[in-house]
Amino acid sequence: MDEAKEEQTVDLGNSQIRGERTELPKEGSRTCLSSFIIAALCRGRVVRVPTGTLVRVVGTELVIPCNVSDYDGPSEQNFDWSFSSLGSSFVELASTWEVGFPAQLYQERLQRGEILLRRTANDAVELHIKNVQPSDQGHYKCSTPSTDATVQGNYEDTVQVKVLADSLHVGPSARPPPSLSLREGEPFELRCTAASASPLHTHLALLWEVHRGPARRSVLALTHEGRFHPGLGYEQRYHSGDVRLDTVGSDAYRLSVSRALSADQGSYRCIVSEWIAEQGNWQEIQEKAVEIATVVIQPTVLRAAVPKNVSVAEGKELDLTCNITTDRADDIRPEVTWSFSRMPDSTLPGSRVLARLDRDSLVHSSPHVALSHVDARSYHLLVRDVSKENSGYYFCHVSLWAPGHNRSWHKVAEAVSSPAGVGVTWLEPDYQVYLNASKVPGFADDPTELACRVVDTKTGEANVRFTVSWYYRMNRRSDNVVTSELLAVMDGDWTLKYGERSKQRAQDGDFIFSKEHTDTFNFRIQRTTEEDRGNYYCVVSAWTKQRNNSWVKSKDVFSKPVNIFWALEDSVLVVKARQPKPFFAAGNTFEMTCKVSSKNIKSPRYSVLITAEKPVGDLSSPNETKYIISLDQDSVVKLENWTDASRVDGVVLEKVQEDEFRYRMYQTQVSDAGLYRCMVTAWSPVRGSLWREAATSLSNPIEIDFQTSGPIFNASVHSDTPSVIRGDLIKLFCIITVEGAALDPDDMAFDVSWFAVHSFGLDKAPVLLSSLDRKGIVTTSRRDWKSDLSLERVSVLEFLLQVHGSEDQDFGNYYCSVTPWVKSPTGSWQKEAEIHSKPVFITVKMDVLNAFKYPLLIGVGLSTVIGLLSCLIGYCSSHWCCKKEVQETRRERRRLMSMEMD
Repeated sequence: MDEAKEEQTVDLGNSQIRGERTELPKEGSRTCLSSFIIAALCRGRVVRVPTGTLVRVVGTELVIPCNVSDYDGPSEQNFDWSFSSLGSSFVELASTWEVGFPAQLYQERLQRGEILLRRTANDAVELHIKNVQPSDQGHYKCSTPSTDATVQGNYEDTVQVKVLADSLHVGPSARPPPSLSLREGEPFELRCTAASASPLHTHLALLWEVHRGPARRSVLALTHEGRFHPGLGYEQRYHSGDVRLDTVGSDAYRLSVSRALSADQGSYRCIVSEWIAEQGNWQEIQEKAVEIATVVIQPTVLRAAVPKNVSVAEGKELDLTCNITTDRADDIRPEVTWSFSRMPDSTLPGSRVLARLDRDSLVHSSPHVALSHVDARSYHLLVRDVSKENSGYYFCHVSLWAPGHNRSWHKVAEAVSSPAGVGVTWLEPDYQVYLNASKVPGFADDPTELACRVVDTKTGEANVRFTVSWYYRMNRRSDNVVTSELLAVMDGDWTLKYGERSKQRAQDGDFIFSKEHTDTFNFRIQRTTEEDRGNYYCVVSAWTKQRNNSWVKSKDVFSKPVNIFWALEDSVLVVKARQPKPFFAAGNTFEMTCKVSSKNIKSPRYSVLITAEKPVGDLSSPNETKYIISLDQDSVVKLENWTDASRVDGVVLEKVQEDEFRYRMYQTQVSDAGLYRCMVTAWSPVRGSLWREAATSLSNPIEIDFQTSGPIFNASVHSDTPSVIRGDLIKLFCIITVEGAALDPDDMAFDVSWFAVHSFGLDKAPVLLSSLDRKGIVTTSRRDWKSDLSLERVSVLEFLLQVHGSEDQDFGNYYCSVTPWVKSPTGSWQKEAEIHSKPVFITVKMDVLNAFKYPLLIGVGLSTVIGLLSCLIGYCSSHWCCKKEVQETRRERRRLMSMEMD
């Protein structure tokens, strides 16, 4: 192992017993002390004390630090101190671990605490000697017991101490210390004497301190190197020359303050320290302090007074005086500021400065405000052409400034006056407001117009303008208080703002607010509703023009309310129908007139709708109302559900008078039998070309009843093939039978339609398949599958429906619908009631053999082809891909043959 790494340390442990000492190992020894139990690596160390010579004055304290470098042990290092006077041997002085180490000479001083050791770290200690005596001059040695096996470095160090006699004298210029009473801004001086008669070349340093209670501050210092250092807060005053430190003679130091501040109050001390230079290092050998004086700064008396309450008329001048009282008569300059606030506290936000006179007598103000002073103690504020906005509280702020060094200024006093309450009286505009209704609604949807007029004005129009606010209040029969709702309000700059009640309707143009003249405001409701009924009133506001061209509201005048009301009665509409000819036969013309009467409907117009219902007992289409023809309020005729193409012009609806309408139906047929009514709707005009439905009424019924004893028709369906195989032909016969009076075949015709419900039940809607009208025209519906349909008349009363190439989708219930037509004696054709047959269910089955024939053939063919192809691929692979080479064998045979020949 490397020798550099064979260092050992020994932990003294419990073997470090007081009173035992261990000799230092000799130089070059390679073994550790045998008295220690635990061996460890021994490390080199260096004991250090201050270099050079320490100089102290008799009576001061001597502190000599000593530390061990390169020591990193976990426990505290022990130190021994020895002393040697000049030319004598060292005497034990003190030890950190051995009680009996000091010599008898120093036992008493150690017990009194004049000599003590103070540990600052595990490897550092300080020797303190209080009240140094001349006998303490000499050499001091600091040593540490060694636990190292090898001596590396030094284990002791020595320092020389010189003790000088106390030759420093510090004192005030006068005894006892005086007390100075000053006013802020006045100058003062303080002196301190300091001299030293030391035989060595020493330097003096001086510091001025001020004490104010427990706090102390450095004012100005002169270092031992001759440099000035102002204290914290005194830098600016020192650089400006306000605070100076001068020497007077050979031993006096003067602190001069040209302008005293309130912060300068306190007790001043002069602290002098003596310094000496040893080997290029400065040592402070002693320090003395002395109380010089107590400075008391008397505050400057300053008061500002203004009048408490002032009243001024609008348009006049406001003159306020601020009187200043102070006890200062020297060269001070006031600074006066006038401020205004709405509140009697000037510290609250919202206060603004009106005018200011600075310490250079320069005035800062606005064109309408002036600030002047009659003498040095009286200042006037003049506000011209006052208005309502000048009402409030006025304050006078006064600051006194005293001149400082190098043309500087500092504030010595400040005061704020109590508020001066100013009330501005003004002449309110005198006027009255009247509200009248120029248009009053009699019905809903009628317009309403209100006019709000300003009369008896006695104020010049140049400085006053009028605006209006409109309000609505609902009518109440009880005594409950009803809150008014704002409709619209106009500001002083003519800005119109809508209320929540009127905002949407005003945007839609239903509410119109206008100003036709300077004294007239109009409010118009284009279409008055029932919710608009109530009380309306207007509020006219007078606005006064201010100096800054702004407008301030000065007065509000309310009008009396106007009640908008009309009696609400239900609209009444009565329709009476009558038949001029009470009886007629089939083929004749049916005529019905409807007479209309209304009440509580404004300017009504009527629209008419003719309806027809089957008579009671007719089960063909019960509870079905059919709309035939209509005529709207603009006299426009429209066919509704009239589907008889042959009688498009067979119905007529016309307006005979404003309240009478006539309906005619030409060439009536038996199928037209039923109850006929007039449904009339009354319309009221809204906004010119628009109409609003007011009421609807239905007339009494007029019945068309044909008393005939004609034939009765029935229909049935028959099929010989109710169950077929897919692709077969389906035949369905619709057979019509006639009961009652016999008819010639030429006097009968039929409209036949075939329907199918493709489900096992009748829960789905029927689908029209094909139809044949009485003129022989066939119509077939389009379908999504391949089967075809054909419809033909087999005989007079038989109709055949055929489904060619039936598909699975053709299954279901089939029935026919028949509408008979019978020729009347007059030669016209009469349409009978439509009849329906009972359904027949048709089943479409699948042919299993034909369904599987082609798939089987295709499968066998594909299997054969794939087998042959597999055989071909196997043969080719074995013939070409797996063939072996035999050339090697042939060479071997040749070789054998050659050997046989040999």
